[in-house]
Amino acid sequence: MRALITGSRGQDGTYLTELLEAKGYDVVGIGRGDCDLGDVDAVVGLLREVAPREVYNLAAATFVPTSWDDPAAALSAGVTCGALLAAIARVDPGIRFFQASSADVFGTPDEVPQNERTPYRPHSPYGAGKASADHVVAAYRAQKQLHASSGILFNHESPRRPAHFLPAKVAQGVRAIVAGRADELVLGDLDAKRDWGWAPDYVRAMWLMLQQDEPDDYVIATGEAHSVRELAELAFAHVGLDWQQYVRVDPGLVRGDERMLVGDASKAHARLGWAPSVTFEQLVQLLVDAAA
Repeated sequence: MRALITGSRGQDGTYLTELLEAKGYDVVGIGRGDCDLGDVDAVVGLLREVAPREVYNLAAATFVPTSWDDPAAALSAGVTCGALLAAIARVDPGIRFFQASSADVFGTPDEVPQNERTPYRPHSPYGAGKASADHVVAAYRAQKQLHASSGILFNHESPRRPAHFLPAKVAQGVRAIVAGRADELVLGDLDAKRDWGWAPDYVRAMWLMLQQDEPDDYVIATGEAHSVRELAELAFAHVGLDWQQYVRVDPGLVRGDERMLVGDASKAHARLGWAPSVTFEQLVQLLVDAAA
């Protein structure tokens, strides 16, 4: 079994590569600059050369705030997804395809928690790009009968995340304070809440989607919302410190984001047999232990 992973050098790409190789796959990874994934002819050549049975498309911008500065890069997610699916339809319609989507397709949802039937209302170029890719997946699945699935992934973290992601920032900030390299951790809105999970659990869900007889879209989430305050409290408590003595709120970092993004993964539980294996407290402890 051979798999092609785009975006293979990112957090999810590295974990997915390790998972598939442990299952006996021959994995071919594509990183930034290796192939023009928006060029159908280039992707056709790539598929003919690699001859994968599964394609996992993880290539996209990953940080929502920067999508406002470079909207073209964020919106290209739909173009890339379309080119990959068009190439699959031309080369081998039997290839199974996974698209990495995001909870940001929901924008500010009217219902909590969100599931596969929740309306898409993206409020950022990043969310709009992911939403367009999901619509392309649905179109190729319906019109070309491709085995194409989207995973609507809620926040998922690991030690492989860079420091501009909040859980990584907190974990590294705690370690810096313990080591004497810093005396405070500056954060924004302590009341903001997110549904945070463990990245290796989420790549396992990607693989499970492509093992199903029928393709479909799935929300992948823990179903729990936790605040930034909880995140900081647990991280400092893990090293025996009181977070209130070290955390300073910078009003300039408060974005006023009152969205309640928390996912209902009931469909994934029932059909894929998937469930998260790491609790929120365990996730925070793992991040702090691994931080430099």
